[in-house]
Amino acid sequence: MSSTGKRLSAQEAARRAGVSPGTLRRWVRDGLIPHYEGGWTPAALSHARVVARLRARGHSLQEIRAATADGRLAFGYIEELFPHEGRVVSMRQAARATGLEPALIERILTGLGWSASDAGSITEDELQLLRYVAAVLAAGLPLVAMLQLVRVYGQAMAQVADAEVRLFHLYVHEPLMRSGADGVEVAEEMAALAREVLPLSSPVMDQLHQRYLQHFVEQDVVGHMETDLDGGAGELGRMRVAIAFGDLAGYTRLTEEAGELQAVDAVERFIGAIEVTLPDDARVIKTIGDGVMVVASDPAALTDWAVGFQRLQSERPLPRIGIHYGQALYRDGDYYGRDVNIASRVAARSAGGEVLVTRPVVESAGSHLEFERIGEVRLKGFTQSTEMFIAMLPEGTDERG
Repeated sequence: MSSTGKRLSAQEAARRAGVSPGTLRRWVRDGLIPHYEGGWTPAALSHARVVARLRARGHSLQEIRAATADGRLAFGYIEELFPHEGRVVSMRQAARATGLEPALIERILTGLGWSASDAGSITEDELQLLRYVAAVLAAGLPLVAMLQLVRVYGQAMAQVADAEVRLFHLYVHEPLMRSGADGVEVAEEMAALAREVLPLSSPVMDQLHQRYLQHFVEQDVVGHMETDLDGGAGELGRMRVAIAFGDLAGYTRLTEEAGELQAVDAVERFIGAIEVTLPDDARVIKTIGDGVMVVASDPAALTDWAVGFQRLQSERPLPRIGIHYGQALYRDGDYYGRDVNIASRVAARSAGGEVLVTRPVVESAGSHLEFERIGEVRLKGFTQSTEMFIAMLPEGTDERG
């Protein structure tokens, strides 16, 4: 691994690692910092930070030394590729620079996923981020919307970064360790690959964001028109949507009988099949275990999709799907409320291969589908019964439409 880059003083390296200069000297003397090379380079500091975290979690120096030799700590060296902390300002200074109240700054940073202690000292990059937020608020976006958007950004980017790290570990780090390379060689290989890959992530995400933004702007325009025509405008913060829940019937039994890997493969095929077949106005909101939640603006199109999707399923365990149409509270990129809970309970009542729907879905569906009435069913957690139907194509309809 290259040792180029600005070298830090022992005092500055100790500050960034969160230990004393004496502790750093002892770690160097004991061979715990293989990339020290006579000075505190970014690579050496990255490894020192890893050692400090491991020591804080109770690991012995002997354990850390063995892990370093095996290459198990090589991932930590990639930290040197990230920009390090520059000047740090206080909350009060950040408030003066941005025009935002200190309490609001703390809400923004914690909404992004920062801890409350991190919000007390703000880096130059974070200060610039706060200036962007202040500009958006000054342009007229309501604060309640800005705070929700901040939380969505934080959650989404945390999920992206978590996936990047875990996949890099599984498919790059682990194979390198098994190749027989020593710790330094593993670190150099990983850093070289990361140096090539990391710069690509931002333009890729920017392109994806632009593409999806255009898609959902178009969907929102259409959805607004249809809502106005239906007279379905609800209270602020609520949206009239079709909600579908689906999962694999008998998934727990499959896990016991076939093992976790085969069961997970079945879930991945199930969710993948959903994602590539959904109508344009529908999207997967979240996955929970073997289950998936889908939201759409058009209940007829979503029901058509669900019936067609089930007709094509033959591999066990078969999916089961429940759909409801109603008002949902939109918060932080997710949907909540009574009608969401109804959709979830309806799905739990369906059997493998079935599409179970409620009366509002039947009233919005096309005439080419048939609905077999099950009756009034008392769903768990609800005092009033819900009328439910099995959605299907008429008998004799070709299996592929």
